[in-house]
Amino acid sequence: MNAIGYTGGKPLNDPDAFVQFEQETPSPSGRDLLVEVRAISVNPVDTKVREKTSEPQNPPLILGWDAAGKVISVGPEAELFKPGDKVFYAGSINRPGSNSPFQLVDERIVGSMPKTLSFEEAAALPLTSITAWEALFDRLRIPKNKSGKSILVLGGAGGVGSIAIQLANKVAGLKVIATASRPETKKWCHDLGAHHVVNHHENIPNQLNEIGFETIDYALIFNDTDKNYPSAAEAIAPQGKICSIVENQSSLDMGLLKSKSASFHWEFMFTRPMFKTPDMIEQHLLLNEIARLIDTKTIKTTVNQIMSPINVENLRKAHDTLEKGRTIGKIVLKDWPST
Repeated sequence: MNAIGYTGGKPLNDPDAFVQFEQETPSPSGRDLLVEVRAISVNPVDTKVREKTSEPQNPPLILGWDAAGKVISVGPEAELFKPGDKVFYAGSINRPGSNSPFQLVDERIVGSMPKTLSFEEAAALPLTSITAWEALFDRLRIPKNKSGKSILVLGGAGGVGSIAIQLANKVAGLKVIATASRPETKKWCHDLGAHHVVNHHENIPNQLNEIGFETIDYALIFNDTDKNYPSAAEAIAPQGKICSIVENQSSLDMGLLKSKSASFHWEFMFTRPMFKTPDMIEQHLLLNEIARLIDTKTIKTTVNQIMSPINVENLRKAHDTLEKGRTIGKIVLKDWPST
């Protein structure tokens, strides 16, 4: 099979950074599925892994942690899927990624693809949906009881923010305040269900006060933890909870939360597959729930740009666009070139 790999130690604009190379199609064992990849999407983790890979890679490193496709064959211990099933998943960061026509993935982190979506529409969902769901319901332990409490989504127009806004509104029944700065990103957040949008380039606690929120019950940091944590800590309510998905570059002052008995949590959606936790099948279950919410039109896919085919040139363009930090929703690539 002709996969796309990163050769390591080269900048994105180097013509040899991404290459197409021949690799043997793998066979599934254990609980693995062999999936024919029909569409992929690009996430910040793709660019971060690429940037941190300074040593030459031979064979090239296959990136990509979002895919939708069709099951070709299953391992002897697989029991959740059969050949021909349409699936979507984010995979595991310590295994070869989805920038390949065929991929092995553990069935316990795979969901049945929404019946109402195309492959490219479904490929936009897995990583961001798992991240947003785990942040809301596993890390912050927000009840699904329509409490009317408030949540601040820092980075509302990005991939994870776009799903988190919908889940916080439609599933948890929260009052959602998102951050965005451009007219198009503000509209995107409102259209997804944000009740209010504030500008992350301006004083966030002051803006919250202006719209009637002296404090907020929960905060999700999906962009620049170092910059946004102080605002979240100032705005968080007594006994409130903050969750971030972005690693910090300098020390965070946890003392800002002490008098409020507030808590800080990390979310990393690869934790379960990386460590093969006893509950890793929860990702299978939550992806199936995401599919149900999509098919009942409770939430919608967040694909905002589709590129075709899946080749070196388009993958390089997708990484470049993502690194510029002005994307809205998700970038998806579909269809492998015919050989």
